[in-house]
Amino acid sequence: MPPRGPRVQGRVVALTGAASFLGRNLVGVLEEDASVAGIVALDVQAPPTAGKKTRFYEIDLTRPSAEVRIAEVLRAEDVDTFLHLAFLSSPSHAPAYSHELESVGTMRVVTACRSARVRKLVQASTTLLYGARPTNPNFLSERHPLRARRDDPFFADKIEAEQEALRLGQRGSGTLVTVLRTAPILGPTVHNTLTKYLGRKLVPTMMGFDPLVQFLHEVDAIAAFKRAIDRDAPGIFNIVADGVLPLSTVIKLAGRAGVPVPHPLARPALEALWVAHVAEAPSSFIDYLRFLCVADGRKAQRELGFTATYTTREALVDFASVQLLRDVRLIHDRDKATPDKDTVGATGAKAVTSA
Repeated sequence: MPPRGPRVQGRVVALTGAASFLGRNLVGVLEEDASVAGIVALDVQAPPTAGKKTRFYEIDLTRPSAEVRIAEVLRAEDVDTFLHLAFLSSPSHAPAYSHELESVGTMRVVTACRSARVRKLVQASTTLLYGARPTNPNFLSERHPLRARRDDPFFADKIEAEQEALRLGQRGSGTLVTVLRTAPILGPTVHNTLTKYLGRKLVPTMMGFDPLVQFLHEVDAIAAFKRAIDRDAPGIFNIVADGVLPLSTVIKLAGRAGVPVPHPLARPALEALWVAHVAEAPSSFIDYLRFLCVADGRKAQRELGFTATYTTREALVDFASVQLLRDVRLIHDRDKATPDKDTVGATGAKAVTSA
């Protein structure tokens, strides 16, 4: 069955994780877009940027009834494009919940999109899924296998969610599927594992290792998803900024001090701190402090027409300039007052609603 064409009067765009960092910013951008007739916000709370175009539906992806409810909403609103942002950007201490939200939740979204004959699905993902390995090439293309640790739910659930979305986009399904794998997002207002790590005065590193890293400015992340909404470009795309930096340089530019830790001691120590809810990530993230995980963004430039405005260095400097003001309490982040408000999108339990 062929996909429907966009409505003459303007597109209707639906999105999960509407109250998340990306969600609320994209709602604001879409409110100003004359080609968008309506916005359907799906989350457990309404996005603060909702305007006259936005209609909010309280939907929790962890509930079995979500699939039927989403399909009903999509048909009633005649949705053209579905933006799936309901993914945690920080590891969770509740793996059963995160699995239900991300892996099972994506199955519910995909089934609803198929049932309602949605023309296009745009799904969020991350370049971290390539995994940090000593055998990685300098730049990982979209053809590279996903080798992140499957024993960590943070990675395993996202890989399963990607696979579910890509199955929907197979030839003859009637739905165009675009998956955006963003580099770790950094900037003055986003909150995630990376910003927590660089927000420490003393930043742990692995003794004897200094991997190259890349970031994506939060503004460019928003722009990439808007581009994917506007342009029909099926497939997987790495969304990255130009340039890479050694981790040691990142720490210095952020105004922090690196604390080298012997690798044999780091993994059990970090796991204990994670269990005690002190560390921002479990021990599986140590790999990213040792080995390269840098993606190639040329396909996105060529087929999606996306080029980042900020380089990796500029994204870091922008984050660091605001973080220094936070350090001396000249800026207060009200978002940080609520635990776990650091998700790319969490259409789920209210305790995990996004940043």
